[in-house]
Amino acid sequence: MPPSVATTFPTHQRRCGWNALLAPRAPTPPLRGRVDCALAVIGAGYTGLAAARTFAESRPDSPVVLLDADVLGEGSPGRNSGFMLEIALADDADAGAVARMAAVNRRTRETMDWLRALAAQSGADCDLVRAGTYRGAATVGGMAGLDHYRAFLEAAGLEHRVLDREAMAARIGTRHYLGGLWSPDCSLVQPAALVRALASVLPEGVALHERSPALALWRIAGGWCVTTPDGEVRAERVVLANNAFAASLGYGGARLVPIYTYAGLTPRLDGADLAALGDDPCWGLLPAHRLGTTLRRTVDGRLLVRSFYGYRREADNGAVEVALQGCMARRYPVLAGVGLEHVWGGTTGLTRNGAPVWGESAPGLWVSAGCNGGGVVKGSLLGRALVQTMLGGPADDVRTLFGTATWMPPEPLRALGFELLTRRWRREAGAEV
Repeated sequence: MPPSVATTFPTHQRRCGWNALLAPRAPTPPLRGRVDCALAVIGAGYTGLAAARTFAESRPDSPVVLLDADVLGEGSPGRNSGFMLEIALADDADAGAVARMAAVNRRTRETMDWLRALAAQSGADCDLVRAGTYRGAATVGGMAGLDHYRAFLEAAGLEHRVLDREAMAARIGTRHYLGGLWSPDCSLVQPAALVRALASVLPEGVALHERSPALALWRIAGGWCVTTPDGEVRAERVVLANNAFAASLGYGGARLVPIYTYAGLTPRLDGADLAALGDDPCWGLLPAHRLGTTLRRTVDGRLLVRSFYGYRREADNGAVEVALQGCMARRYPVLAGVGLEHVWGGTTGLTRNGAPVWGESAPGLWVSAGCNGGGVVKGSLLGRALVQTMLGGPADDVRTLFGTATWMPPEPLRALGFELLTRRWRREAGAEV
């Protein structure tokens, strides 16, 4: 079998702002020379960390090699907004499938408890707060989207509060939103700190190698071979947990595409600037429309703004910074002159129908990709379940719970379709951006 040679792996124009706020750490050494193991995991994000841990705990005498293209916190897992949703994502929610949704919520809560316990075990300060989450709508179409999500919450018997414009303004300091929902079932975290924390308490049988991108992957007698710039792993089994970049190694490309999105963090705010963010001291807001703007007030008094999508390639971060400042100023005119201390881009794996690329793709080659924006908890859940299924242990049927990613047309039709779809979404989103 000829090798699948990676055509791309994660690189970014600017350092991750979350990681820049943390104390420096020495990365683990890159892979050098040949290593043999029972399992090689490509990608040390939430999915990869969960998969490596689950295998090592089940097979403590079987060595695991965990490869990451960058250093912990600089990859996509550290670049997200830090929402740890304890119930189904809005795109997964279905008021007409209460039993399935109850199973999804149960598994999601179990995974959240597992992550919380591991973070506590690490002793690291991850700014992990069960603050709940707001969903805000700035348009009539957005309000209809909130009604759809509220129907799911009501059918599932989940606690929530419906908020009008004045209530939203009191809590988060802006009258930009016509209304919103608040749910307690979400924790907020410093995502780069959490990735570091989870890696720090990996079982002894897991060898982590940072700055070791997987350049090629192919079948060999008795397993698989993975090459990096300075090393080679020969493994009985391989897990691709590099989300959008699994396709670059030859798997999932017909159903998965990398999308860039962008975020910015203000400096620490005080006085009138901090008061402008409302009465709630720590909050996160998700938009009613998928192309809308995400906001967070952090525990140390910063505002995070996340918005905009790019297809396959990272847009100029300088232009993105100006656009993000516009999003912030539309919601908080008083902050128009504050500026953003950090701006960065990050990738996510997008599938057409929001379902993951998940399961055994070839004998001994397992893939979990396409978290579609739910990487912290959902990615961890899928990584654990993948290895549990691999080893024949008890595991929920992920395909029944979350579905299966559907086929996407090849290029250039895929790029054209994405452009047409995002144009339509931009028109629909309007003031949600």
